[in-house]
Amino acid sequence: MPRRITLAATALLAATALALTACTGGSSSTPSATGEPNPDATLRVGLVLEPSNLDIRHTSGAALEQALIGNVYEGLVSRTQDNKIEAGLATDHQVSSDGLTYTFTIAQGVTFHGGQPLTVEDVVSSLTQVKDDATVIGHADLAGVSTIVAQGTDKVVITLTAPDQNLLFALTGPAGLVLKAGDTTDLKTAENGTGPFSLKRWNQGDSIELTRNDKYWGNPAGVASVILQYIPDFTAGVNAALAGSVDVLTAVDPTLSPQLDGAQGFHLTTGKTTDKGTLAFNNAKAPLDDQRVREALRRAINHDDLVKAIGAGSTMYGPIPALDPGYEDLSGTITYDPEKAKQLLADAGQSNLSLTLTIPSFYGTTVPQVLVSDFDKIGVELKVNSVDFPTWLKSVYTNHDYDLSFVLHVEPRDFGNFANPGYYFGYDNAEVQKLYKEAVQTTDEGESAKLLAQAAKIVAQDSAADWLYNSATITAVQGNVAGFPVDSINSRLRLAGVTVTK
Repeated sequence: MPRRITLAATALLAATALALTACTGGSSSTPSATGEPNPDATLRVGLVLEPSNLDIRHTSGAALEQALIGNVYEGLVSRTQDNKIEAGLATDHQVSSDGLTYTFTIAQGVTFHGGQPLTVEDVVSSLTQVKDDATVIGHADLAGVSTIVAQGTDKVVITLTAPDQNLLFALTGPAGLVLKAGDTTDLKTAENGTGPFSLKRWNQGDSIELTRNDKYWGNPAGVASVILQYIPDFTAGVNAALAGSVDVLTAVDPTLSPQLDGAQGFHLTTGKTTDKGTLAFNNAKAPLDDQRVREALRRAINHDDLVKAIGAGSTMYGPIPALDPGYEDLSGTITYDPEKAKQLLADAGQSNLSLTLTIPSFYGTTVPQVLVSDFDKIGVELKVNSVDFPTWLKSVYTNHDYDLSFVLHVEPRDFGNFANPGYYFGYDNAEVQKLYKEAVQTTDEGESAKLLAQAAKIVAQDSAADWLYNSATITAVQGNVAGFPVDSINSRLRLAGVTVTK
């Protein structure tokens, strides 16, 4: 079982908005706006993908985490734009030398939006519910937790059955969110978090309105309110920005970005992500159970030309992106070599090979067209089966009935999927599974990263999949907006530090 089964609801739904909406280049910072910040300002942000409901306890989705975590709800720990762990509702945490005991010191003076004080019992109740209830998002993340207990009035102790390098990062997500014990708020349409903003209104199909929590326990938000405006059409989003309807537009289509660069006071930022444009091979199905066939397909792909064609991010030759522990440049493990690809197919006894690419229809045609052309050059016919998302979910993700598939895997630190033979990749390598288990259970963070890198190199050399590109995200920001996040904004959009000048 993967660390978190969020591909269907998080990676794929987020991909609707983000699959082809990036450009080449590294991250950049939002320039400082000139003028005096206006604490009474409203920040208007254009987004693409709207949550289906607001119940973050029982609904997966990057859109939900993007809007609510860090803004409305908080956990014991949080994470920075580059995915480093930082303090949250726990002002401090200590880990025992054996890696089995985590002691969190809970911040004082915290109140929920409903006015109730935060207590250690709320923390214990929230985390215990995740641990014990399989229907709660994040349940799998706490599978190795033995006990969760309060220690005095300001500490919570989590004890594990085995060390887990993923625990703290998991607690930055839905698994670690703290809600009021016994609260009866209908989380599908309302909330009762502790964050710097509270929910004012959800205009379903249009926008989410947040208002500053003036009783927030930390630094107050820099604006009085935020309107998250959902504009699913890329052209409509650009038009809204040019018309002055939004101050910030996220996920700008690269083909449309020149319209906003320098226009009407906008400037563009290019942010890093952990989004992996993944060409999945069904490793459990002939002929893709043959490493030579998989390697041949990878060598047939001109990755540089593909990235240019989609205008998205940068080439990527292994399963771990640069923002994740264990990243290593694995470009040396594969090269564009159609002649070598033909030889590998011949060695594998494959001629006149015909394969089918099953792809969710919202990804468009650019990637399939490139793959069809590249594979044709080595004598492989690639048929494209463009399907709606429910069909993809059933046939590929659940039933593993496919040859090749393409999706954007957006979740950070998801390498564990390659250590899970039951995942839809069908990749089963005992050495990778051993290294991953050791990486998770070591108490040394540096050693964990080295073990992950070793495992990732094996996966790349096995050609367990092909990583077509590591996506980037373009954001258009008005000149009077300062502090808007740049990196990883598809999964986190913490807005308390954003200001708008007068």
